Amino acid sequence: MISAGFFAHSWLLALLTLHCAKLGGTQNFGSLQEPDVPFPPAYPTLQNLAAICQYGQSRPRYPPSFFPRSGVSFFRRCGKAINRLESWYGMCCSGEVAQQNVQILCCAQQAWQNALSMFCVEEFAVMTKAYPCCRKSGEARWSCFNDELPNPFYEPTAGYMAPQMPHEPGFTWKPNTC
Repeated sequence: MISAGFFAHSWLLALLTLHCAKLGGTQNFGSLQEPDVPFPPAYPTLQNLAAICQYGQSRPRYPPSFFPRSGVSFFRRCGKAINRLESWYGMCCSGEVAQQNVQILCCAQQAWQNALSMFCVEEFAVMTKAYPCCRKSGEARWSCFNDELPNPFYEPTAGYMAPQMPHEPGFTWKPNTC
């Protein structure tokens, strides 16, 4: 014989299932919302160089606390590349390594290529399909990264102030290659 408790439990389970289905809860169960990491960054040009240097602290950074604990490793790599690049842009724009716009632009372009090259090395180090631009080489890679940009002019994010982030090692400007 089936007890009344069994029926009550079954009805409760059925009602919860219907309620979740009505709210769309079962459709998203187990999926993660993707973090908002605008990627890739635009190639530095004379048209966006002033914004790169002037608004550096008004563009997002991605500390580890920005991301969920698991399931978003691709976005972590994108955030790490942007953090690295913004750190290196700061060095280029500071006046310490380059003083004239032409030198600052050259430094920023080298930083962009180095940061994205490191991103690609990290992409190939994991057992997932690499970012499409990373599968290209030479000029085709750089053109690919500079297509469909989320923020081509390095516009600031209104009301945002970047948190203090550690300086990212791994970049040395080479003025003789400009």
